[in-house]
Amino acid sequence: MRNIQYLVIHCTASSQNTTTLSSLNRTWKDRGWNTPGYHYLIMPNGDLITLLEENKISNGVKGYNAITINIAYVGGINAQGKAIDNRTEKQKATLFFLLENLRERYPKAEIQGHRDFSPDTNYNGIIEKKEYLKECPCFDAKQEYKNI
Repeated sequence: MRNIQYLVIHCTASSQNTTTLSSLNRTWKDRGWNTPGYHYLIMPNGDLITLLEENKISNGVKGYNAITINIAYVGGINAQGKAIDNRTEKQKATLFFLLENLRERYPKAEIQGHRDFSPDTNYNGIIEKKEYLKECPCFDAKQEYKNI
């Protein structure tokens, strides 16, 4: 049994119209990952897809994966490629429902966004240079879900 300390919200940083499960799987494979980046994926129509069992480790937040459940919604950028909270109402409802359920199983886990982790320090305290600024999930997850 893993010691889950975080429920981490992500966006796929992709178009809501063109992102598919196969395109995400290809991206992860290209990165050399053997497991998905997330445990759960929320499609624009609100469908929830389980990508990985919770007892397995995903690749959502480097250095923290052993203690996280990673959840992503498809989207997070606009037509110009800029970060934006473009979750659909159905995505918001599914995410809220999922977080409530996860909170029952992991009552001490902190809900936060990917961007809330230090961009240069991993769980082991090792400084790592990051090549990009993380805005993921493009909204303040800690604030939005503080009452769950």
